[in-house]
Parts: sequence; structure tokens; C-alpha cells
Amino acid sequence: MFREVTPGTTSRLTTVDHSETYGRHILAQVVPTLAIDTCLDIGCGAGQDLQVVLAQHPQAQCVGVDYGDWHAAALAAAGIKPISVNIEAEPLPIASESVDLVIANQVLEHTKEIYWINHEIFRVLKVGGYFYLGVPNVLALHNRLLGLFGVHPTCNKMLSAHVRPFSKHDTLLFYREVAGDLTHLAGFYGSQFYPFPKPLARPLAAALPSCAFSIFFLIKKTRPYDREFLNHLSKVYLETNFFKGH
Repeated sequence: MFREVTPGTTSRLTTVDHSETYGRHILAQVVPTLAIDTCLDIGCGAGQDLQVVLAQHPQAQCVGVDYGDWHAAALAAAGIKPISVNIEAEPLPIASESVDLVIANQVLEHTKEIYWINHEIFRVLKVGGYFYLGVPNVLALHNRLLGLFGVHPTCNKMLSAHVRPFSKHDTLLFYREVAGDLTHLAGFYGSQFYPFPKPLARPLAAALPSCAFSIFFLIKKTRPYDREFLNHLSKVYLETNFFKGH
């Protein structure tokens, strides 16, 4: 229904700037408020988010995790250590409580193993460290309107790589029910607002983040991790198999 175009180009239908989906202007606002010596980006791609971190914290040790090494040379050239890991089936080769900031931007919607991934994230985070989570919003305003006409949300079609939907309420419920007081929401933001161009999308997403296309959570780790995410799987019956490590 909405046709996206690459940055710097235009369309007769719309002038949606796809780069707004990643909300890097939001990350650039958040990063200066944090003390960051070590940063880990899960699903880092070519390292664009880590470059935002390095622009504000040039001394930071940045590690980029992805499945495959196709960006390894570009990451290394940018001062980022590349690591190839299957985040759904392997542990992160990172020491526990050693990372100040973990980023997962437009990644977790591609995954099933949400418990294992969060287990590893909160294992490696320092107490007082932050998890910056960016995901598509299944309850974005345009998705709500599409639903009125029986049209599936644009971010969770079967003919796509996305397998898990997210919304503000459901995401916070997950962390509250599974992790309890281990986590604290320190910030919530929105970016991209279909079908508007960037000059309108940014103020709309800032005013109505729960209706934006992408939503971002800044989650603080408040105390030592005690395997809450994996332990939860032994407390509930979820009618599917989840990976809990070897």
C-alpha cells in the first residue's frame, strides 16, 4: 500500500525515507547521555549504529555481531571488532557483566529464540548497563488502519523475513513478566511515520511514538542477572520448544 524509496529519491506516491526506520537520529540523542566503554551490536550489519556510538565515544570498544563475515572488512576498517555468531543457537563469546550498552536494532523481529537471546544480552550487560532495542511496531497507526479493512500489518507478512511482532505494551509486558525488577524502562521513542516524508514523520513519531512505524526501548539492567529468561521457560507451558543452551 505504501511505496518506500531510498534516501535522496522521490516518488509520485510518497516520499517515505526508509532510513528513518532505523531511528539513528534517536540513537545519536541517547548515546551522549550514557557512559560507554564497551558496546555490543547484535545484528550489526555494516556497523552504522556502532559508528553512531563511536562518534560520541571514540574510546569505546565496539563489537559487531552478525551471522556471517560479509561485513568483517568494513567493520574492522571502522574500528569495530567483528564476530560471527548464530544468536539463536550459540552463546555470545563475551564475558558476563562486561558490556555497557547492547544494541539490537531491527533484529529481534527476525528471531524465534527470544528467551535465549535476552538471556545472553542480560548476561553480558553490566549492572547499570543498557539495552537499546529497536523493532517494527505492529500497532503503528498505518497498521491499525489497515486492520480495519482486513489488511495484514506491513511489518509481519508471511512473505517476509519477520517472524515476531512487537508493540509497546506487549514488549513491556514481556520484560515485566519474565524479568521483573531486573529491567527498568529508561526511555521509549518512535521513528518513521507512514506514509509521511521525513519533515512530517519525525515530529509525528516524536509526539506519538506508540503509533510510529519503529519503536525503540532503552532498558536498564538494575541488578545482577539470575537466568530469569531461561528459568521462565520451566515455569510456563508455551506449546513449543525454545532453545535453552547446551
